[in-house]
This record gives sequence, structure tokens and C-alpha cells, in this order.
Amino acid sequence: MSATTEPLPIDRLAPRAPAGRTFGGRRKVRLGDVDADGRLRLDALTRYTQDVSDDDTTDAGLDTEPGWVVRSTVVDELAPAHLGEWLSFETFCTGTGGRWAERRLSILGEEGGRYEVATLWVCVDGATGRPHRLTDQFIELYGEAAAGRRVSARLVNPALPSPQVRGAPRPWQVRSADHDVYRHVNNAAYWAVVEEWAGAWSGPRRVRLEYGAGISGVDRIDVVTEPVADGCALWWLLPLPRGDGGAGDDPGEVGGVGVGEAVASALVRSLPPDLYEPS
Repeated sequence: MSATTEPLPIDRLAPRAPAGRTFGGRRKVRLGDVDADGRLRLDALTRYTQDVSDDDTTDAGLDTEPGWVVRSTVVDELAPAHLGEWLSFETFCTGTGGRWAERRLSILGEEGGRYEVATLWVCVDGATGRPHRLTDQFIELYGEAAAGRRVSARLVNPALPSPQVRGAPRPWQVRSADHDVYRHVNNAAYWAVVEEWAGAWSGPRRVRLEYGAGISGVDRIDVVTEPVADGCALWWLLPLPRGDGGAGDDPGEVGGVGVGEAVASALVRSLPPDLYEPS
């Protein structure tokens, strides 16, 4: 699927089941979380959702092993929150596969901010990093909320166009502050790239970010952006050789991914009107 292929239709994210575990939290939009217009940035929103998700599993007593890595995140920004606004979070499971599960978050602001978020988490063995079957403990805690709904881990964003037809890549500095304790770029840091090239948006939007092999061992990445129907697509690339002796000079692989290959992608599109209104 190229960037010019018609993207898949946009459906509303899965609703909360009538029964099963839910967990709530609150966050206030602070000065360091907004852009110059006071709008909550998507990278800050993602940190909030990570924190609430961790608070949920801690409260539930879910074992820390096996661990979890993010496969993809969908953010429906129906109305942006702003500086000083209090946000209420409700999180719940909305589906499972053999080795992954979908976490939903509904976020409402006291001044009108609203987001719907779905994250696909893959269960992984902490020692090997390989996918691990969902544990009996997980199913006991979250299975009722999943209500038998099966979800796929398939990636659906447009594929990176060939160099002959795509625009020139632009460099993005990778900072030490972007890394987590696993020495990979943290999930939330990817969203700063979305903010840079798709931050200004007129009306409600959906952003689907798909994570690949992870970014580590380089001091910069390249970003390619291309228009798609009613939106734009972005790809994170390990940089091609620069010839200056810096990171990215090795024309082989970094972390098992060839330089010049996409390690993550995002698709930003306008949401259909009234998508979440009662039918």
C-alpha cells in the first residue's frame, strides 16, 4: 500500500463493555504540556495515557513479568484540551489476541477537551523479548472487559514509498532525554515528530502511530512526510550514511533494521463529523 492508496475507512473505537474492570484517573494540563497556543500536545497526552495505564496495572496487581511493548496507538482528538484544564481518564480492555491486548482510554476535560485512545500492547518475555502468550492472571483481571472481542496486531498504515517517488527526508535530532531505561526512544517521544509536522490541524482528527523495531544507537533519524487522502503520512527512518564519522555512517543495520528503512509510521486524518455521537 503506497501513500497514494485510499486509506481504510474510519470507524469509532471500541466502546466499554457492560461489565469488567475499569480504572479512572485525573491529570491537569500543565505549562510544559502545551504548545504556544495552550493546546495539549499529543506527546504530553501520550505520557498521561502511559501513566494512567501503569497506574491501572499496578492497582490490579498484574505481574511485571512478562512485560509489554506498544505495537500501535490510535488517538482520536475530538476536541483539544488546553492549559489548566482538568482531564478525567477511564481505561479498560476492549479485546485480546493470543499474545496481545487492546487498551482503551476515554478522556474528558472539564472545559470540553475530549480524546478517545486505543493502544495495542504485545505481551513479551522479558529475557528474550519474544512475544509471550497472555497469562491466566491477565485473563482473570481483564478478560471480562474484553468480552470475547478478538483484535489483530496487523499493521495497516501506508508503506513507505520508494525513494523515486517520495519527498526528501528531513533530519530529526534524537536527544538523550528521549530515551527510557531500556535505552530505546520512549513511545511518547515519537509523538513530538507528529506535533512538528502535523500539530496544526483544523477540526477533529485521528492519528494512528505504528511502532516498529524501536530507535536506539543513533543520534538522529530521518522523517519522510507525504500527503494522503484527507490527511498526511509520516515515516521514521534510520538515517542513511552521512560520511562524517557520526551515527548512521554504517550502511548496514542498527538494531536489526537496515538504514533507510522505516522503523515507525503515522497516519493523520480528519475524523468524520459526529463519529462518536449517539446513533
